[in-house]
Amino acid sequence: MARGPLYQDNYRPQFSGHETFPLRYGWLKKAYDAVASTKEEVDNKSVFLDDDAIARFGVGKNMVASMRHWAYAADILSETQGSSIIRTTEFGHLLFGPGGFDPYMEHPTTLWLVHWKLAARPFKTSWFWVFNHYPAMTFEREHLVNGISRLAKEREWSRVAAATIKNDVACFVRTYVAQSPSGGGSNDDALESPLTELGLIKATGKRDGFRFVRGAKSTLGDGVFLYALLSFWSGHSNSATLSFEAIAHEPGSPGRVFLFDENDIADRLACLEDITDGNIRWSETAGLKQVVREPDVNFEAALEYIKMDYAGAIRKELD
Repeated sequence: MARGPLYQDNYRPQFSGHETFPLRYGWLKKAYDAVASTKEEVDNKSVFLDDDAIARFGVGKNMVASMRHWAYAADILSETQGSSIIRTTEFGHLLFGPGGFDPYMEHPTTLWLVHWKLAARPFKTSWFWVFNHYPAMTFEREHLVNGISRLAKEREWSRVAAATIKNDVACFVRTYVAQSPSGGGSNDDALESPLTELGLIKATGKRDGFRFVRGAKSTLGDGVFLYALLSFWSGHSNSATLSFEAIAHEPGSPGRVFLFDENDIADRLACLEDITDGNIRWSETAGLKQVVREPDVNFEAALEYIKMDYAGAIRKELD
C-alpha cells in the first residue's frame, strides 16, 4: 500500500522559507499583484529581491521572503525550475486577479482552498505530515518535532537540523491556532494568520496542548469539496472509480486534510450526482463503496466548481 509522497525516493523535504512568520492577511494579494505587474519582464524574480522590495511590500526583508514563500506554497505563484520568470497561476488569478472572487480573503471558501493547497500537497513537509500521517487527536509541539525528526532519519533526508524542524512546527501551530496575549503572544500574534478562523486545531487548555477538531465543516462548501476530490483523484489514480477508503483515509485525501469523519465524507459524496449533473456519482454496487466518474470529466476544469461556493456567498450577502 502506498504511503504517500513523503516516502518516495525522489521527495525533497521543505522545512524553511517562511522565516518563522505564518501566513498573514493581505500577503497573497500583494505577492500576486507584484508579479502580475512585472509579468512582461525577462527576469522578474527581482520583484522580491531588489532594494525596493521592502518599500514595495511595506514589510521587512525577512517578511518579504516569507510572503514569497507563502505565495508559492498556496499555489498563487509558480516558476519553472531554472527559469528567471515568476508567473501567477490560474488559481491565483481566480482569487486575486481583476474581478477576482476574494481579493481580501473575506470568504471562508478562500481559507479552505488555501488550507487545501498547504496541507494536501507535499510542498510543505510538516503541514502534509501532520494532517495526513500524525496518528493521534491531540499533540504537543514536541510530539510533532519528534515525529518529523524520526521521519527525516528514516528517510535519510540530508541537512535537516533539529532546530529547523522545531521552528517549522512552531510556525505550523501559529498558522492554525491564535496566540492569545495571556499565552505569551501579542494582539498582533492573535490575528496574524487567517487560517486560525477555520478552527481545525484548538488549544486544550493544558500547557502546550492542542487537539484536532474532526467532524462536519459548515463553512466548507460543496464546490471546494468537489475541487479537492478531483485534485486528489487526478494525482491518485487514472481509474474511473475511486474508493471510499481512499477518499477518507489516503494521504492527501479530502478526509485527511479537512479532518472529516467517515459520516461527513459519506454525506458529501451522496450529493455529488446532483452537483455535477451526473458526471460524478456515488455508488455502492456489489458492496463496493466508491465514486464513479464519466469518461469526459475534465480534471483541469475542477476550479470551475469552486465558483458556485462564491456565488452562494454573494447571494447570501444580497438577501
